[in-house]
Amino acid sequence: MSTTSSDTARTAPGTSTGTTHTVATALRTGVLAGAAAAVLNLGVSAIARGPLDAGEGFAPLTPGPIVMWTIVGALVGALGWRLLVNTRTGSRALLGKLVPAVVLVSFVPDVALLATDAMPGQTTVGVLALMVMHVVTAAVVVTAYRRAMPPR
Repeated sequence: MSTTSSDTARTAPGTSTGTTHTVATALRTGVLAGAAAAVLNLGVSAIARGPLDAGEGFAPLTPGPIVMWTIVGALVGALGWRLLVNTRTGSRALLGKLVPAVVLVSFVPDVALLATDAMPGQTTVGVLALMVMHVVTAAVVVTAYRRAMPPR
């Protein structure tokens, strides 16, 4: 996902240095990276529900929620990434701290599931698979964001 001149706008004198990435770049990157991550997450789900015996009744491990939430998360992440890259000169250092923090926060609902056993069909393996999916998604989308909207 290389950045072309149509995907960027020059910043005004006196503002943050560098190139400003468009919302279209962020949306395109989010959708494409989200789709790629969703495919990998479907593989994680298949392994969890198959050989690891997470069970078939845990709704978050079914294709619909996996694809939808992976793409939604990638889109939200891309817009947030764009905002930081466009407005912060030190965005590289900030993102280096923010990305791991966001991944850790994404584990909170999963840990809550483990603590409460609140969903029908839930198993420990199923919840751990969700946590793996968060890491897979972060790895894929951050790689794409860095290429399409490099931090400064």
